[in-house]
Amino acid sequence: MHVKGAPDRVLARCASQVGADGAAATLDAAFWEGEVDALGARGLRVLAAARRTAAEATRDVTDDDLHELELCGLIGIVDPPRPEAVAAVADCHQAGIAVKMITGDHPGTAVAIAKELGILDAAGRPLGPGTPDEDTAPAVLTGAELEVLSTEQLRAVVQDVDVYARTSPEHKIRIVSALQAHRQVVAMTGDGVNDAPALSQADVGVAMGIKGTEATKEAADVVLADDNFATIERAVEEGRRIYDNVRKSVLFLLPTNGAQALVILVAVLFGLTLPLTPVQVLWVNMVTAVTLSLALAYESAEPGIMARPPRDPDASLVGGPALGRILLVSAVIGGATLAVFFTERAGHMSVAQAQTTAVTTLVLGQLAYLFNCRFLGRSSLTLDVLRGNRVLWISAGALVVLQLVFVYVPFMHTVFDSASVGWRGWWVPLLLAVAVFLFVEAVKALSRRRERSRLAADRSPVSGSVEP
Repeated sequence: MHVKGAPDRVLARCASQVGADGAAATLDAAFWEGEVDALGARGLRVLAAARRTAAEATRDVTDDDLHELELCGLIGIVDPPRPEAVAAVADCHQAGIAVKMITGDHPGTAVAIAKELGILDAAGRPLGPGTPDEDTAPAVLTGAELEVLSTEQLRAVVQDVDVYARTSPEHKIRIVSALQAHRQVVAMTGDGVNDAPALSQADVGVAMGIKGTEATKEAADVVLADDNFATIERAVEEGRRIYDNVRKSVLFLLPTNGAQALVILVAVLFGLTLPLTPVQVLWVNMVTAVTLSLALAYESAEPGIMARPPRDPDASLVGGPALGRILLVSAVIGGATLAVFFTERAGHMSVAQAQTTAVTTLVLGQLAYLFNCRFLGRSSLTLDVLRGNRVLWISAGALVVLQLVFVYVPFMHTVFDSASVGWRGWWVPLLLAVAVFLFVEAVKALSRRRERSRLAADRSPVSGSVEP
């Protein structure tokens, strides 16, 4: 019978070893344990090989037969991490994502590989976000040590330990559950059938597409086509980009629609001439829907997107500051539209011309605000706002062409009650659009200033007397 497996499990079943002359010799367990540690410290995955002569006519082997084995030796297998995985772990740490290794390997092997990956430093201390005190947090927790911990004890240390060795599938479920008890969003990777329960327990189960079993793939939420950890990091970055673009779209659409509603509401409440007819409101919605509304979906990731901490999963898509900005921008664009209509109506323009100029003001104001929305927090007063999104310029060009058709094509005058206007009908809305852009940038600057003040206050020490 030939046996291979984890060194500690095989050594426990051995009674002798192959001597230098090939004959059986007394097992030197301490020597082999030292060799296992030495191989593991080099980052090698270690297997032990043993043998035993079976009784004649034996055809079936049971677990009871695996005793009194003769140890043949150890095998160290080189399984280095991919170079891109090291960079991905560093990016995850920068993004506030803790990376934890759960493996069945020997603790020495797990620690060595964790050092190569950047999960542990050269001294064996965790490198991830929320690094605990080096004197209290163990570098690695084995399955045997985990077995004796109660649920409460595991929860107390689970966030501090980044490497788990010699674990079983049951241990993986306990680790995931303990992390979730701290309101952590847990993504779990796996490839074997035994990993399926832990993948189901995790908030995001990630199965290996190449090495993974069908049961694991069915239990997972995500299947990696290339079995590469770096792909998970890139997926997190893409997810943050998409979430940012959804927020940008919401911050763009709500104020622009709010401005239209405000214009109509003010006119109805005060019994004034409508600055926009219903069919003109329909026109504004149509041209912005087919042009500007699509542009923000093609925004690339903002610089430093992976340097942000994870967002609160319970946080609203539109929080208090964003809601205040929505109301303020609605009032500014709507107010500019009302001002243009009544000013031009009181001057030399007809009702149709004043309404056409008001529509142009509303359209160009939305276009200017689109550039504000390209960057959620940082200033748009930079040349970067003009680069990086080709679709935005296509949308802006299409919007201007459609608005020219609205103003100057005769049949549009009949359908939408518009009228041709002179240069005044363009430069006044254009100046107001620039004013809207600058106003929103001033609001963003104040928000950034308040946020920096809040962070500085959070970091400042508490004042008071201190006993010597």
